Amino acid sequence: MNRRDMLRQCLLALGVSMAGPVSAFDLGRAIGAAKDLAGAATLSDEDIANYCAQLRDEQDAQHEVAPAGSKYGKRLTKLTQGLDTHDGMKLNFAVYMTEEVNAFAMADGTVRLYSGLMDKMSDDEIRYVVGHEMGHVKSGHSRKRMQVAMASGGLREALAASGGDQAALADSQLGELFEKVVRAQHSQGNENEADDYAMAFMKKKSYDPQACVTALEKLDAMSGGRDSSWLSTHPAPKERAARMRAQLA
Repeated sequence: MNRRDMLRQCLLALGVSMAGPVSAFDLGRAIGAAKDLAGAATLSDEDIANYCAQLRDEQDAQHEVAPAGSKYGKRLTKLTQGLDTHDGMKLNFAVYMTEEVNAFAMADGTVRLYSGLMDKMSDDEIRYVVGHEMGHVKSGHSRKRMQVAMASGGLREALAASGGDQAALADSQLGELFEKVVRAQHSQGNENEADDYAMAFMKKKSYDPQACVTALEKLDAMSGGRDSSWLSTHPAPKERAARMRAQLA
């Protein structure tokens, strides 16, 4: 194997695309991308937690967080009782007061539900959503999104400038991080894996597993609605509902 082929294999292993003819291949740019991806992939748990904490604090400051004594806070506390630590994860939960129908999780165990989603869901349907978001954390999807985000754009520059050592991100960089970590659409494979985790969670806790199906059917019915933000980040609820129904037997 010659030097170029060896480099090609190394870059592909790091996830760097080399589509197109070799003559059009920008060797310098590919090497730079490989270094960026390699640096992001080696972020420590402490680094990941630091970046997640910055993003969590920024988002919490931008939203109205439901007080613990509010009806949303009390309901969330009831539905997540005993989940501060679960399956090797340390989790923290809160509700954002917004009509938006959505929820998200980050690699450090941050889980945020939106009041618009809670208004439309039964208790067990919310438990499914919680289980689904925990599935993204447990399966490493949230961590991978953070790693990929930190290997691109201004975030890459912040990472490089700090040597990967817990850089403090500017407001614009936090906005970019939110778009790439939270607002970007999950892959169908990741969604299925998170759904499987949620189904197992529901069954283990003796919650109604049918709620996995009904929650997804509700989300499918919202398709095209102005407040159905979940659908832009969590694809194909109709197909996923059918898949979950097959697991009820």
